[in-house]
Amino acid sequence: MVIAYIMLKVGLGEYQSLVLTIKESLIKMPEILEATPVFGRHDLVLKVEVNSLGDLTRLVGDKIRALEGVADSETLVAHEEQ
Repeated sequence: MVIAYIMLKVGLGEYQSLVLTIKESLIKMPEILEATPVFGRHDLVLKVEVNSLGDLTRLVGDKIRALEGVADSETLVAHEEQ
């Protein structure tokens, strides 16, 4: 199991409605555990759980980055605590 945090930057336009529209699409995906709007250089922070790094690659590349309005993403993979 892989846990990751994905920070998303949304495009310009109707900012608040765009963030909410993207969030509504994201929370329908079973891999997305949390989707939280934030202030700062990113607009949404996601917590995701997938079976493998390959699944994470497909989730980010094929599903999340494909959503209209998602301009950029940064993914942080959690490591096991020692």
